[in-house]
Amino acid sequence: MPPSVPSLPRRVARTLRTSLFAQVTCALVLGIVVGKLWPDTATALQPLGDGFTRLIKTVISPLVFCVVVVGIAKAGDLKAFGRIGVKALIWFEIASTAALVIGLVAANVVGPGRGMNVDPSSLDAAAVQETTGGGHLPTTTEFVLNALPQSFIGAFADNELLQVLILACLVGAALLHLGHTKVPKILPAIEQAQEIIFAVVGFIMRLAPIAVFGAMAHLVGNYGLGVMRTYAKLIVLCYVAAALFIALLAVALKAVTGLSLWKFLRYIREEMLLALGTASTESVMPRVMQKLRRAGARDDAVGLVLPTGYSFNLDGASLYLSIGTLFIAQAVGVDLSLGQQVTVVLVLMLTSKGMAGIPGSAFLALSATASSLGAIPAGAVALLLGVDRIMDSMRVVTNLLGNCVAVFAVSRWEGALDTDRAKRVLDGEDTSTPGDDETRVGTEKDPGGEAGAEAPAPGIPAQKSKELKEPKELIESKELKEPAPEAG
Repeated sequence: MPPSVPSLPRRVARTLRTSLFAQVTCALVLGIVVGKLWPDTATALQPLGDGFTRLIKTVISPLVFCVVVVGIAKAGDLKAFGRIGVKALIWFEIASTAALVIGLVAANVVGPGRGMNVDPSSLDAAAVQETTGGGHLPTTTEFVLNALPQSFIGAFADNELLQVLILACLVGAALLHLGHTKVPKILPAIEQAQEIIFAVVGFIMRLAPIAVFGAMAHLVGNYGLGVMRTYAKLIVLCYVAAALFIALLAVALKAVTGLSLWKFLRYIREEMLLALGTASTESVMPRVMQKLRRAGARDDAVGLVLPTGYSFNLDGASLYLSIGTLFIAQAVGVDLSLGQQVTVVLVLMLTSKGMAGIPGSAFLALSATASSLGAIPAGAVALLLGVDRIMDSMRVVTNLLGNCVAVFAVSRWEGALDTDRAKRVLDGEDTSTPGDDETRVGTEKDPGGEAGAEAPAPGIPAQKSKELKEPKELIESKELKEPAPEAG
């Protein structure tokens, strides 16, 4: 008899029960519907998305610390770690500059703000002040000083990734200096903590559909869909420019590593959809780190390049800032010369590096750029208040993909990428996690282990379990080998 095929409703129900991608997709659509039909109710759902993001943020710092320390200790070469950092910064600067240039060229060609003829005095500049909370972007000196931790616990408590990275580098270097003989229990303990954190992330990710529903309902309910008609030209330009930049990333990834960006996008489709729904790349950072490690990138490269990219490689933000600057200039009738546009690029290359984690950072960067030019009224930045939240999706996708490509490219550049494994994983042929073979030796699940071997007792490592059994086996072996006593 041919096997019975489940009915369509059962297949759909099973997909919704087992696929995070399907769950998040349904939540995204449902959030848009609720936001459109019941906007007043939808605006009260924001805590669902904010609560999920807060939960994820609690594990980011300890996870980054564990991954970096383990990566340095296992690589056994602090100089190699330093080279990875330098190469990452070089890649970040090239990618960010390319994004800025693409944005300026696109805005010059299309002219999204031409013909608007906005009177700057009619704009509410106080709204920008309210959005930014009266904050300011740090100077270069402040940025460097803020990257240095004041206390070990404070870096984790404040979720300062750069400070956590510095602490992790110091601890990793200390482990290499002391050697495993002097501190034999530290590295295994950190590795076990890392596994616990990944397990916690797995628990939190089950709440992802609820978070996406709340965040999307709030967005549509608060801003409505009408804003998209008002700023249609600017929105379309930003998304087309982002698509062009992503295509450039795909070419760069193929040229450097031989990997396909489209296959990688399919590989992280669940994380990408979640980032879109919550408008936050931080919400998917732990899962993306795990998937990059699974795809053949070495721990030290993933642990250093990805978190650093969250502060130094904001490609989507760079793209948006360059287009936004020209948009507000065109809208108020200011014609920027080539020299002024070059100044825009230079200023944004600096201001975009200090944006991460600062409320209203995009408006602060735009205001700083307008002030440096002296030709654009600072109050004109208020033109982008209504559309800024719509741009989050473009920024999130571009930032996330830009940082993931940087991990692969720098890993390949440093020889820290298993290209064969990466291709198998992206093709769906290999779903194992690095280190599985080491942790499963001698257990029932290990097909390559000794036939009939028993699994170690719960809570006892395989090696320790073997040591506990050894005396009994030796005694039995000794008894068999002892000659029987002679009679009389």
